[in-house]
Order: sequence, then structure tokens, then C-alpha cells
Amino acid sequence: MRMKTIWPACVFLWATLQRGILQVAELPDSVWNCCEGDILVLLDSSGSVANYEFSRMLGFTAKLLRPFSLGRGHVRVGLLQVGTAPNLEFGLDVHSEQRSLQKALLGVAQLQGSTNTEAALRIAQRLLTETRVPKVLLWLTDGVELGKVDEPIAQLKAQGVSVLIVSTVHGDYQVLQRAVSPPLESHLYSVDMDNIDIITEEMRAAIIRIIRAERLRATDVTSHSAVLQWRPVLSTLSGYYELWYNTIGNAHAEARRILPGETSSVALTELQPQTTYSAFLRPESNQRLFNTLTVSFTTLPASDLLSPAVVSVSESGARQTRVSWGPLQPALVARYNVEYGVIPSGAVSSVMAQSHQNSTVLTNLEPGTQYLVTVSALYKNGKERAMSVKACTQEAPAESLPALSDLQLNPTAHDEVQVEWKARQQGLTGFWLSWEKGHTHSSSSIYLPPSSHSTRLTHLAPSSRVCVSPVYSSGRGEGICCTTEK
Repeated sequence: MRMKTIWPACVFLWATLQRGILQVAELPDSVWNCCEGDILVLLDSSGSVANYEFSRMLGFTAKLLRPFSLGRGHVRVGLLQVGTAPNLEFGLDVHSEQRSLQKALLGVAQLQGSTNTEAALRIAQRLLTETRVPKVLLWLTDGVELGKVDEPIAQLKAQGVSVLIVSTVHGDYQVLQRAVSPPLESHLYSVDMDNIDIITEEMRAAIIRIIRAERLRATDVTSHSAVLQWRPVLSTLSGYYELWYNTIGNAHAEARRILPGETSSVALTELQPQTTYSAFLRPESNQRLFNTLTVSFTTLPASDLLSPAVVSVSESGARQTRVSWGPLQPALVARYNVEYGVIPSGAVSSVMAQSHQNSTVLTNLEPGTQYLVTVSALYKNGKERAMSVKACTQEAPAESLPALSDLQLNPTAHDEVQVEWKARQQGLTGFWLSWEKGHTHSSSSIYLPPSSHSTRLTHLAPSSRVCVSPVYSSGRGEGICCTTEK
């Protein structure tokens, strides 16, 4: 099996690249709190790496890690540099927030010297033995004069460490292929540094598949209610969740529910104050087996605490933001009213939420604008309690991704076509083409520079689907597809 190789003007990727794109697109919005594990970045800082390549590797690392929640219980990140003498730039417990991690990555200085990878891997073994969470060694290298790495790599794998590698195009392919953890097609990339950002989403998806945490937790616990949350592992078509819960030692008072596959939280109501409950969640699917998730929690003593006691905003974009509140008190609250308006004197809009909801998404907002958001709980006894918070939307993206147009497939031979398309040039860095080969029906992809508006494809399968997508500095845009004649 060969690894992916990305060249400046012409890029060939296997079918798994296209599958990786789809998997990234299908990840839920909450994916960045999805994970628990250790990521140790092994960065080639030797003299064989050009200053420009070193800078691009650091930028790629910063972009790759930026969305993750950091710290114990989430994702821990460490950076180990490879030079004549390895240097631990920072350990796994140093950074618990993205601001400090990003600042540290920008301040890393290249070591130069020789490539003593073997010594660095020995240090990595010690760093990645502390906890029982999933562990990833992300190795960024030019693949030159790696030394004797087979033995320490084998020992890391024996410790349960997954080895993922990004190398420049002049790397020692055979050594890297032996070092990487399977599957090679999603864990090993050879890429020109000018195009390294193209693999960011695929590499991040590979990491997420390794360190995704399947946990059940109780939040917004009050004297009479609680919310159970979990990482979604099913889709709307692949199964359902079975939930049951009871008080400790009283299985006869067990309550059961069946929840749709797209569910990721549920509110439990009419609970007893100051009582310990056990909850069990089993994902049911005919596609694979899942572990049963469990959690125990104790309700609060009966009190006069009213909702909302906390209001927060998250997932802010240019035109929307999520507003959350708690604690939930569905036994007492009839509904919630969320009002929002531009500060200082914008028109006020409102959204109603049910008593079991603890968040809602505000849409059609203005980019780069500050809003005052007020959440009011309307109680069943006629009382009302409100709390406000300020929310800021992000600036509108500097560039929009124009769609391609007029894709044509002109047959030139039995299994050949001339592919032609039109596109506006602003912001383009190239094009991705994908198609099916003949006989094996395996998929292939090719990267073309932005000046290309046509290419000839050979050995196509009958009724092969050909797709063209624009590539921008910020990522891949929406493409268009056509099917060849039978």
C-alpha cells in the first residue's frame, strides 16, 4: 500500500481522501468537546528542515489543534522537538486553554543540528505512559536521516500509542510506512509544505476517531431534575438509544425510555430531592456493537433556587450563536422566552423554548455585532425570572466560495473524456478532481493549479461520476459533478 503524496502542481490521492472529507462534514457541532486523550507532537527541528518548512509545520499544528478543548478530561497537548539533543518544548499538562497553546506554538524556535529521532522517541515513551486515555504521537518530519526508529516505534505501539505522520515529499517512505499505525491511507501523508493545509481536516478527523470519548454525564442537576448528555454515536438511520435509570438499590422503581438515534441529551424530571440515581444508556445499532454508558448523580436538597441561574453563549458565528441556560426546572417552569436585540438600541426579537430545553440557536444575526440576550423563565405559578448576557457575532468571512459552473464531459475515446469547467479566479488556489477508474471501480483524485480549466481523464469506468471542487487557502469549496455515458 502506498501513502498519499501531494505535489505542488499535481496531487494524487486515494479514494479514502474523499471519504475523509465526508466524515469531517458529518461531524456534529459539539465535536470539539468530543474527545479525551493525549497528543504529543514530535516536531523535526533539525538542520535538514528549511526555516520555511519548519514555520509551515508549526502553522499546520496550530490550525489542526485549535478547535479542541484542552486540559485533563479533554485533550492534552505536548510538543517535543527533534534535534541533536531532543527538547521538550512543553509537556502535556502545561496548556489548558487554546490562547496559551497557540501563543506557545508561535514562539517555538528551531533547534537545528542533526536528526536524533531515536532519542526523542525514547522520551516520548516516558511521556505517553502516565494515563490510560487514548494516546497519539503526531510526527512531523522531512524524513531525512531518521536513524534507528523501528524499535522505539514498536514499543510505543505496544503501549497503545497511535502513530500518525506528516512528511515532506523527500521523506524516507519505507521507514515511515513501517512506523505509522494502520490504516496508512488516513494516518500517513507526504505533502509539499505549500499545500500542507489541504490535509488539516483529514488529519483532524483521524485524530478524533482515535480519541473520541464515549461518556455519559449528568448536568444541570437540581433538587427535582437533571440533564443527561452524551457524545452522539448513532445517526438518524442507524439505530436508537435505550435509557433506564433508578435510585441506588431500588431496581424495582426503574424507569425506561427509547430515544431516537440523533439524540444527544435528555431531561429527567420529577426526581426526588437529595437522592442518588444511576442511569444507563445503551446505543442499539445493527451496524456495530456499542458499550453501555453509565453515570451516577445525586439531586440537590430542596431549595428555592430559581432558573435561570446561569446564562451563557457559545458556538458564535457570523450570523448565529447558541444561548444556554440552567438549571432546568421543567416541573416548575412552563416555558422560556429568549429576547435579543442589537446594543444599544436595536429592534428586539424573541424565541420561545419548551420547559425541557436548556439552549436555543439565534439565527439571522448581523456579523460583527454585539447583542443583549435575555432569558426569562415563565413559571407555572405565574412568576417570572430573567437573566441577561452579552453576545458578539463574528466578522463576516473575508472571502466567499464561488460555485463552479458549466462542467462538461466530452468523450475522446472508449474510456477517456475531456473534462472542462468554468470558475471565477478570486481566492482560488487550485481544483480537486475525483473519478472512478475502469474494471476495479476504485476512485482516484487529482489536484490542478488555479489556471487549469480542463484536463483529460483516461481508463474511466462506464457511467463514472466525475466531480470538480474549488480549493481556497481556507479549505475546499462546494463542487459540482457529472456522470459519463455508459
